[in-house]
Amino acid sequence: MLQRDIAWVGGFDLPFGLPRELVAALNWPLDWEPCIRHYATLDRAQIRDQFAGFCLSRPAGGKFAHRVTDGPAGSSPSMKWVNPPVAFMLHAGVPRMLNAGVYFPGLQPDPSPNLSPAKVALEAYPGLLAREVLGHRSYKSDDRHNQTPERLIARKDLLTTLQAGRTRLQLRLKLSHAQHDTLADDASGDSLDAVLCLMQAAWAWSQHCAGASKFGLPLSMDPLEGWIITANEVPVTSQALRGNTVS
Repeated sequence: MLQRDIAWVGGFDLPFGLPRELVAALNWPLDWEPCIRHYATLDRAQIRDQFAGFCLSRPAGGKFAHRVTDGPAGSSPSMKWVNPPVAFMLHAGVPRMLNAGVYFPGLQPDPSPNLSPAKVALEAYPGLLAREVLGHRSYKSDDRHNQTPERLIARKDLLTTLQAGRTRLQLRLKLSHAQHDTLADDASGDSLDAVLCLMQAAWAWSQHCAGASKFGLPLSMDPLEGWIITANEVPVTSQALRGNTVS
């Protein structure tokens, strides 16, 4: 799908970069694309060993280095190789996208003003939007024993809020009855997480259409670490988009 010659803007639930502190400590390239190219040459065992070695010298409670975006997003450090193994997700996903000619706003040079990027990848995080609506209520579980009626209610509440457009993104999710039921009934939350990423990508596209640079990413973002879209305060340009729908 990445190789297909069609235009899209996508939200991907995996980190696009590593903490600058970690990269510097390992003497890896400090420019994003060379860093990713180097990272792709390593296997998982090498990644785990190098990251574990970095953690050994750090105090308890601060073993992992964080990206700047982790604070406002509430996300796991992108160097974690377990629970969740986001470092391996980065390793599996980003080099493939890079090799497919995907454009990464804020991490790569801006394309020519006369050239619209055909395939645009943005780092999304469904938990960020879900927490805005549900707080700390859980809406999913891979464990069948934990797929409770309370989590079903949380999924339905989340869908109701998205359909009504009652989030700071100010976009309304348009669903058929069948789509709504599919999303509510998927107790793993995978389908709903994909929709949450879709909403974040749609917000970024709306920012681009409204003239915002880098698809709404903050201008101050670290071009090595990357940034989770919508993790910062939503810009004023979204006020003109109230009521827009995402199907």
